[in-house]
Amino acid sequence: MSTATAELQAAGIGPGQLREDYLLCRALHAHHGRTYYTATRVLPPERRPGVHALYGFARWVDDIVDEPGPELTTGDQRARLDAIDADLHRVFTGGEPGEPVLRALAHTVRRYDLPRDYFTAFMASMRMDLDVPAYRDLAHLREYMYGSAAVIGLQVLPVLGTTVPREVAAPHAAALGEAFQLTNFLRDVAEDLRRGRVYLPADVLADHGVDRALLEHCASTRTPDPRVRRAVADLVGINQGFYREAEPGIAMLDPVASPCVATAFRLYRAILDEITAAHFDVWSVRHRVSDSRKLAAAVPAFARALWARGVPRPRTAT
Repeated sequence: MSTATAELQAAGIGPGQLREDYLLCRALHAHHGRTYYTATRVLPPERRPGVHALYGFARWVDDIVDEPGPELTTGDQRARLDAIDADLHRVFTGGEPGEPVLRALAHTVRRYDLPRDYFTAFMASMRMDLDVPAYRDLAHLREYMYGSAAVIGLQVLPVLGTTVPREVAAPHAAALGEAFQLTNFLRDVAEDLRRGRVYLPADVLADHGVDRALLEHCASTRTPDPRVRRAVADLVGINQGFYREAEPGIAMLDPVASPCVATAFRLYRAILDEITAAHFDVWSVRHRVSDSRKLAAAVPAFARALWARGVPRPRTAT
């Protein structure tokens, strides 16, 4: 039996269309979210499909916005988002959505009683990507990141389970979503520029004499500039603040799930270590965590998760 099949069987998802829908979400997660996918391998098998469905949905919609292909206009993208909104309405009103990813999502939403507001906020941020090419300050960026990242942490929280009331853990889960996404923005600034977007707050850039033209010069030449290095350093400091805000939440998770999040926490934060070690050069190389470092983080976490599965679990709070 394959690992994927074993996960679905453990989650009570038998052979049939729904299983195929979940397998598609799992493939999206494995392909696009390699760091977090590595961390989910630490979760008990029955909890992995829910995480795959949530990540697969987010990645699928994000690709409609970020990778539309030459044949799709902005109007076509808006129409696709409108169609997804209609399918989401079916998800939350007991109907049957037409898209495979949304069928898996519907099953996860109903299983874990996820609120509609999280998905409304997510879709609003996806539309911002069609309209907003830059962010004036951190508050403006966090408006976007709430829907595109913070709510992902909030969606996953019921799947992972908590040992405290969920509302106590929720701010930390939201902060972790923001921490991960700001790390991505720092790592992928050149890639985002190619899509016509700058996610780094304009006021932080301006404090160091950086504008879009300078960023584009660094991207085209693949060389850093001292002013940009200083701006990136400031943003790494802000990013570390999000990680500090998120960290106490790890201990609030169900012991069988906390090693997964601790692994993702360490691996994503390690990207900031790589950026810092490169003296804040995000142009000449795309910073990533090596496979050996992923393995070094995952193996002890897997051992802790196995130990937690063998001891009585605290009652999961709601």
